Amino acid sequence: MSNAMDIRAGEQGTRSRLSLLAGSAVAVALAALAGCAKAPPPPPPPPPPVVVIPPMPSPPMGAPLEMTVPPVAEDGQRHTVNYGISTSQTVWNLRSGYNVAALNCVEPEFAPILEGYKRFLKTYDKSLDKASAEIDRSFKTLHKGRAAIVARESYQTQVYNFFSLPPVDAGFCKAAMELSTDLTTIEPSQFESYSYQGLAKLEAPFKEFFTAYEQYRADLAAWQSRYGAGGLITVRPTSEQTLAQPAVQAAPKPQASAQ
Repeated sequence: MSNAMDIRAGEQGTRSRLSLLAGSAVAVALAALAGCAKAPPPPPPPPPPVVVIPPMPSPPMGAPLEMTVPPVAEDGQRHTVNYGISTSQTVWNLRSGYNVAALNCVEPEFAPILEGYKRFLKTYDKSLDKASAEIDRSFKTLHKGRAAIVARESYQTQVYNFFSLPPVDAGFCKAAMELSTDLTTIEPSQFESYSYQGLAKLEAPFKEFFTAYEQYRADLAAWQSRYGAGGLITVRPTSEQTLAQPAVQAAPKPQASAQ
């Protein structure tokens, strides 16, 4: 009886060892197969970042893309045709600017400008005649004969052109309306002193435009620096995209065959 039990115990131990060996063999086989399997491909790189390009800056008030504006000098003043002029020239430039407004501001809401200009010529005729005579003398001091007339006409053309800048028409006409209102309270004896204030009033919308145009240039330069002259940019991969790119393996070198 004891021998039979010993035999059965031995058989069970043998079967147990065989099961363990079989399990180990299966595990080894699975591990070998796993080692032979190819690694999964890397995930695709994320899409490039979306770049939203804002509209290219445009000139203010419908101005042309390129134009020259009077510069601001070291003294902080913008050197227009009305800078650093005499009292007589200030009076005459005020007349010239008001004349341009009377001719160009033809919309019904600006009708008071023409009537105001007519009153201006009558009310301040003596001051205007005096200013014109003084200007003639100043140009004749600097130029001889016909050259003095040409020089004055050339300068006066610049003044008329200054006040005829199309982008500023709306603001200029509003300023001329304010000037017309102011002049109804200015006595002839006060006119020369007031002429500086009146000319500054007519010139103000032009200076505002020049400042806005310079800001447009600065904005355009910054935009072109970031997005290119035509709004074209190069989207470079991010560090995340670069790391996600699969490494390129070098092709194996051919082995020399034995001769």
